[in-house]
Amino acid sequence: MIRTWARGGVRAGAARARRAFVFVLPGLWVLGVVAWELCRPTSGQLLQLLAAAPAIACAGTGRRQCVLLGGVCALLALVPFGGVEAGAGLGTRMVTCGAILAVIGASYLTAGRRLRLVRELERTREVAVAAQRVVLRPLPRRIDGVLLAADHLSASEGAEVGGDLYEVVGTRHGVRAVIGDVRGHGLEAIGTVAAMLGSFREVVHDEPELGDVLRRLERSHQRHLRERAGEGQPPGGGESVGRLAEEFVTLLLLQVARDGSVTALNCGHPWPYRVACQAVAPVAPAEPMPPLGLFPLPEELSAVRCGRLRPGEGLFLHTDGAADARDAAGEFFPLAQELRSSVEAAAAPCGPSPAGVVGEVREALLRHAGGRLTDDVALVMLSNDRVRVPARSAGTTPPSARLPR
Repeated sequence: MIRTWARGGVRAGAARARRAFVFVLPGLWVLGVVAWELCRPTSGQLLQLLAAAPAIACAGTGRRQCVLLGGVCALLALVPFGGVEAGAGLGTRMVTCGAILAVIGASYLTAGRRLRLVRELERTREVAVAAQRVVLRPLPRRIDGVLLAADHLSASEGAEVGGDLYEVVGTRHGVRAVIGDVRGHGLEAIGTVAAMLGSFREVVHDEPELGDVLRRLERSHQRHLRERAGEGQPPGGGESVGRLAEEFVTLLLLQVARDGSVTALNCGHPWPYRVACQAVAPVAPAEPMPPLGLFPLPEELSAVRCGRLRPGEGLFLHTDGAADARDAAGEFFPLAQELRSSVEAAAAPCGPSPAGVVGEVREALLRHAGGRLTDDVALVMLSNDRVRVPARSAGTTPPSARLPR
């Protein structure tokens, strides 16, 4: 957090420096032209360059500075410099003054249109950010004894949500999580992301088995694709089947029970990493099924057991955009190595902090890719923070039984 504040302070200082430079630049331009005319008189010919000052002021500062500085430049254009008589070169000075006034008018109108467009862009961006946060809403810090942290990086400039999805929900069956990757990235995939997350948030409370949750997600995905294709009935063949078959989603469903046992269903998604005592190891208990939408799900779906999370241990989930990120030399991002370094950096007596691990991996990923991502990235970490309560012996009387009647 301290590093974030420091980076924010540096960016704010750089922005103030740029604004100050742009504000001073038109004045320096005018002083330079006038000084040159005083030192080496050109009979007012060089004063024509004063017409650029109002345009610079409008582009960098605002309309008030444009009018003020333009008026000063227009007056300076009428002044005879270098000992020239007042009548000599009057026509040239009048033409220069007229040109400056014309530039003032054009720059004023252009700056007004630019300001209106900037305000509309800011409002549109606020609406887009609010809508994106509804689709991919921030996770709480803790759910039913499980610490959470997540982050998302979109490959589309200006977007906060792309083709990756994640959600963690506390249910009576345990803490259930989903992470997935929709075919494609950026703004085009948001519709499928919204459909999958909306379905997951509803069915995760109703279905006691992960297999039934996955089947409901498959039906929701098929219904969404039919609606997108403008069809009111299941596809019967031809071109529509091929078009719908190209739209698939990789999904990883996880369930962390109250005793820490983890079960999962994987449809073509990377398996998570287990984080335990500063040790990082990949979890790969079984071969993943095909991505959702490519082929029908098998008739029997049984969740895969992934062991048990002891207090302080966690799972690090990610999409393939993290492992596939490349640097300028074409080298892949060493996710496992950076994850180990992040776990060591975020070490704590009760286990590594999920927020610290996710933040460290994010920063390392951006450094490796130079800030340029070719695919969306989602990072999620769950850590068991439940306190282990020792079991009572058979002869121990519960405290409530010893209360006076």
